[in-house]
Amino acid sequence: MPLMRVASLVALVALAASFFLPVWWVSLTAPNYPPQTFPQGVRINFHVNRISNGCVMRESKEVLEKEALDCVHEMDTINHFVGMYPIASGGPVEKLLSPFLFSFLGVLIVGFALPGAGLRTAAMALGFAGIAVWMSLALFAPNGIRYLERGWIVGLIDSLGRAEDEASSDTLHPVVRQLKESLAKSHIGETAPPKVERNAGKDQLIQILKTVYEQKAPVSLTDPAPQWTGRGIDVMAWHYDESLGRWFNEPARNARLVAIMTTSLYVVYGAVLAAMLAFLWVARQSRSVLFYALGVVPMILPAAFIMEYAAWLWWYGHSLNAMGAFTLKPFMPTVFGDGKVAQFSTHSYPYTGFALMCVVGAAMAIAVLLRRAAPKAAKD
Repeated sequence: MPLMRVASLVALVALAASFFLPVWWVSLTAPNYPPQTFPQGVRINFHVNRISNGCVMRESKEVLEKEALDCVHEMDTINHFVGMYPIASGGPVEKLLSPFLFSFLGVLIVGFALPGAGLRTAAMALGFAGIAVWMSLALFAPNGIRYLERGWIVGLIDSLGRAEDEASSDTLHPVVRQLKESLAKSHIGETAPPKVERNAGKDQLIQILKTVYEQKAPVSLTDPAPQWTGRGIDVMAWHYDESLGRWFNEPARNARLVAIMTTSLYVVYGAVLAAMLAFLWVARQSRSVLFYALGVVPMILPAAFIMEYAAWLWWYGHSLNAMGAFTLKPFMPTVFGDGKVAQFSTHSYPYTGFALMCVVGAAMAIAVLLRRAAPKAAKD
């Protein structure tokens, strides 16, 4: 079945590429954000492992820009007035586990394409074992963050940097601002992380996170400050707590949300390990209808992303904090297309990464159909 294997290879390549590209984009437009300043509105990009700035450099003779406007910061600022949590607080478990989940799907695609139950099972067992060790080290080993990919770490630092920028903005009380400026001149109390260089190495990025963690650790006369472990699960929980408390300082409520996400991480971790064992058994059932699960699971990736994306949008719109400056009834943000919230027009559309996810789905659908049409002897 050479055509089936070609289709599987196309799906595998598209899957890998979609991980590194933005999957969806969202933009807000309003009269107070003119196109001269925001050509595409206040725009952000969703990746599977982070949120990135969707605004581009303006081509203007009157204004010389060295870097594009930070539209993630701008959208967060808009949203917090109605009680919405920062965008960085969405999907902490999914973003952390994304490299392992995508690798898991890659192993399924390879298993579906390989001939022979023995070869297929051996290859999948080797791939799953590698993912299990990699995931376990990243989540639970001391300094396991070094096993995580760079994009996720950059996303954490970008979010922390925005929080510090807001703390030093012109909205501060003049006395507080004067005090911060005085301290800055004396190099006292400098907690803002340095700017992330485009070519910064992973070790340098991790050191930035560690420095910020230690500077933000609570000071107590009786209890020692929590020490940096570098475990992926601890870094995720800490950063999620920082994101939740960025606008709305409610320690008890935020702690409950952090506990839910931490428990969810353990649950998903166990589910992935259990799924690996289940699919190893399925891999040997080459003439059973269950075998097609190896191809169907990667095939539904685009639909799974939309459902996950919509679920988090629902959470944002139905978890409005009472500490917001304006009261707004719970609402469902626009998942696809154009919408309206107050004076803002919203735009939400798929991007390059989602197109590649659709390629994965289409290629695997073709592979499944080709296998079904093949003679029984060719299905072993």
